[in-house]
Amino acid sequence: MNWRKSLVCFVVLALAVTTAVSFAQTTKLKRIGLYTFGTIKGQDPTPATMKGLFDAHAADVKTGFDLAGNPELYQPFMEQMKTAEWKDTTLPVGEVLPWMLFKSHDQVKVARNIEWAGKEPLPVFIVNIEKDWKIYEIVIPKGCGNIALSGKPPVDAIKPAVCALVLVPERANANDPITVDMSGSLNAKSMTVEVYDSQGQKLATQELTPASPKWQTKFDKPGEYSFKGVAYNMAGEPTSNPCAGKVSINFPPICKLWTSCMPCEDYVGRPITFDASGSSDPDGKIVKVVFELLDAQGNVIDTCVTTRAPWVWEKVFTKAGTYTINTTVFDNDGAQSPASDPCRLTFEVTQKKLFWTVGGGLGLYGGSTALYGFLRAGLFAWITPDKWSFTLSAGGGIPFKGDPWKLVFTGDALISGHFQSFFIGTGIGVSSATMPKDDLHKFGVDIPFQLGFQVFDKWTSKGQVFAEFRAPLGRDFDSNYKAGLGFRFLF
Repeated sequence: MNWRKSLVCFVVLALAVTTAVSFAQTTKLKRIGLYTFGTIKGQDPTPATMKGLFDAHAADVKTGFDLAGNPELYQPFMEQMKTAEWKDTTLPVGEVLPWMLFKSHDQVKVARNIEWAGKEPLPVFIVNIEKDWKIYEIVIPKGCGNIALSGKPPVDAIKPAVCALVLVPERANANDPITVDMSGSLNAKSMTVEVYDSQGQKLATQELTPASPKWQTKFDKPGEYSFKGVAYNMAGEPTSNPCAGKVSINFPPICKLWTSCMPCEDYVGRPITFDASGSSDPDGKIVKVVFELLDAQGNVIDTCVTTRAPWVWEKVFTKAGTYTINTTVFDNDGAQSPASDPCRLTFEVTQKKLFWTVGGGLGLYGGSTALYGFLRAGLFAWITPDKWSFTLSAGGGIPFKGDPWKLVFTGDALISGHFQSFFIGTGIGVSSATMPKDDLHKFGVDIPFQLGFQVFDKWTSKGQVFAEFRAPLGRDFDSNYKAGLGFRFLF
């Protein structure tokens, strides 16, 4: 029994060896066109002809790739042959093809280990297709349209990655968004970008992919920042091409404010100058200054925007009160100065309350047939601005006729009420006699009455016209009353 088992094993082994040798043997192909994959009309097949042929027989092509043992190459071949380069060349005599698809009796067949044994090189098209990062050569003899696999081993199709880095914008203000865009990188599986400050210290690292190639960041400090990118191909190999960029974060302008008064006493009606000409910008120039005036409640009541030097605003205040001036400086990159005490000042504007006065006019004095011209000087003071005032004045009256009429002295202290431009007042005064050595004409106390209108108000100076009447106390009325019309200038 043992010798029989040994004999069977020998026969099986012999058959296996014979089959393997037969399978590895090459078939010499000396002519082409006997067993074509499809009928080709014309003498000069073109890539377009071949593409149409394979599209029309797609099912047969799939069957052939399955029979050849490379079903995975069918789909890439059918898709890529349409756009791939069809290289018009020749197959050298003696070159062996691992397999070739053909038809016999309308059946798809596969011939293996085909050696071209013709007298001349075989005219063929060669089409490269890519599958799983490998490039395969497909050989298509022109004369028959058969499909064959080249005997050359597949070439590694992993291409080196090319890194591309775009920064938008390249110059920005603090806290403005900076977009890092690496979508232009080629053959990349992943990308990395690193951020450094001007001292070379790494601030951040961001991983990106072709599906998500953008990243947004920002900087809160001015200066220059560097970005270094690298892309990795499918094998994880980094790029070698330069891939870097820089972003400059603008230094904001520095505001400096000067005012023509601080505090601003007696400045109602007078111009106050706000001057930001001392402002500067470390890396650009000032292009705009905005002055905002706020009332005591923080409401903006006036604004001045100036776009040319000198950076000055002259403002006249018509009302006393507490105000705040807020000044903002802008540079040519759109950055603005930060809020700071030197450019935000709170100040008080007060109204002028004390004035010198000088005035005069024409008078009719009791007991006299002469017309008098009078001149007075004194002080005017607001008790309550624009409502109540106190006036102290004194002066003399000169008769336009001579003896017996003499110079008359008058003086008074008045309290007046003001109703917009109209005023009326009374008080106490004194006046001298218009004639000497006369018991009826005496020096004494008067009760003056005065009313009038303010004809102009320049805040720091005023003009008033008035009418007055002085009633004597303890003296003869007809001999001592006095009346007049005049003009008074306050300054």
